[in-house]
Amino acid sequence: MLSVENLFKFYGDFLALDDVSFHVGKGEVVGLLGPNGAGKSTSMKTIVGYLPQTKGRIRVDGLDISRYPIESRRRIGYLPEHTPLYTDMRVREYLTYRAQLKGIGWRSRKSRVDYVIGATGLEDRERQSIETLSKGYKQRVGIADALVGDPGLLILDEPTIGLDPNQIREVRSLLESLAERHTILLSTHILPEVERVCDRVVVIAKGKIAADDTIDGLRARYRENAVRIALRADETTDALKTAIQAVNGVSSVEPLFAESEGTRQVFWVEAASDLSDDVLAERLVSLSIDRGWPLSELTPQRPTLEQIFVRLTMGELGPAVTDDGERVA
Repeated sequence: MLSVENLFKFYGDFLALDDVSFHVGKGEVVGLLGPNGAGKSTSMKTIVGYLPQTKGRIRVDGLDISRYPIESRRRIGYLPEHTPLYTDMRVREYLTYRAQLKGIGWRSRKSRVDYVIGATGLEDRERQSIETLSKGYKQRVGIADALVGDPGLLILDEPTIGLDPNQIREVRSLLESLAERHTILLSTHILPEVERVCDRVVVIAKGKIAADDTIDGLRARYRENAVRIALRADETTDALKTAIQAVNGVSSVEPLFAESEGTRQVFWVEAASDLSDDVLAERLVSLSIDRGWPLSELTPQRPTLEQIFVRLTMGELGPAVTDDGERVA
């Protein structure tokens, strides 16, 4: 549905986008992530034709946006970061006007406006002046505007920015329902939103693509090679620690005193860089069986999306690893 190939964008001498390439397949929901100033909004503005690219090719539904600007834009619904609305108009009035601007014929205009009002939960606000709406409902109007032209591709730039937690949940639920019918490229800083809604993430940092993968794929690449283990034993913490440390491939053992209680003792165990957490877990299970220490917990530790994001954009999580455990520079 969307193809971005070797995209460059200069502002004078400043390089905002540096050879950016990614694809969004039909029916996919892809999160575009990155810190402030990374190039997310510039990418989106360039894709929708608001900004011209310096170099590169963008195709929407097979149409090059430079050669077919009008046809390609008809296939896009765009919600910018700061939603521009005519606040002196009423909700239905505004959406009807926007449908007319987007070329929706008068025969189907009313039914289309009815649909987007229902899809975005604006039925009880359709006669209300936009200026009197809450921030959350204004965002709903912006999403309805993006939908009213019946686009195949929705591009949503920070759709939950400035909303309170309840409004964020409402908009997130709305996005989940829209994902069933539309291809979506979503930019947001709210990572739980990405985990819940997106099939795949594209991470951009300093104008370059830092990662393009599913969330599970990223977690596999940036795994921590560590497990959390809880044993029930009458031995002292030091004795248990010594026994775990002696397991082949264990690099460090840290007792978690705050989570231990009675005979249940909890440890954080890290493996050597060439040992997977799965193999480490198997060896720890063998230890518990051999020593007769009941095992109440054994949990491989996976990095959170937030940790992965920091690693990719700030370099603070440590090196990635390949599927066979080899470290990636």
